[in-house]
Amino acid sequence: MSYEQLAIQVQQTCKEFCAALTQDEVSQFMRYVHLIELGAGDTLADVGDVGNSFYMVLAGTVRLFQLKDTNEFSVGKIAPGSLVGEMSFFDQRPRTLRLKAGGEGARLLEINRQMYNQLRIEEPYISSNLLEFVIRSLDELVRQLSAENAMLSKLQLAEAV
Repeated sequence: MSYEQLAIQVQQTCKEFCAALTQDEVSQFMRYVHLIELGAGDTLADVGDVGNSFYMVLAGTVRLFQLKDTNEFSVGKIAPGSLVGEMSFFDQRPRTLRLKAGGEGARLLEINRQMYNQLRIEEPYISSNLLEFVIRSLDELVRQLSAENAMLSKLQLAEAV
């Protein structure tokens, strides 16, 4: 797949990230990422890994698992157009979830620390758009968890009555 084809796929899939970018800027962004293709069930990152990369999902899904002893429990999935792994990348703390490709596999753009730092220096407008996308992604996660926590609290109150 050429850079131009990949840039078009990014524009079609990651519309929120690309909304404020020109086609040339999206093409420039492609110089700072690596394409990763995972087969069904392949592990992308594991619990305890420190995130030196985060990922933009282009196709397929990334499933999130918590571990308890030797068992893993699905706790969510990341769809195309979204980011995954950004929390550990930015806080530089060990991952708390296992990230695996869904049943259809996944195509991802990897943004590693070296390339992200280079992007910040060489393409500040693109990197600021990427950072805003990361912030919106994390904000959505916090809001979702807050809503789920509120629902669980209501259930606990209803059971106590």
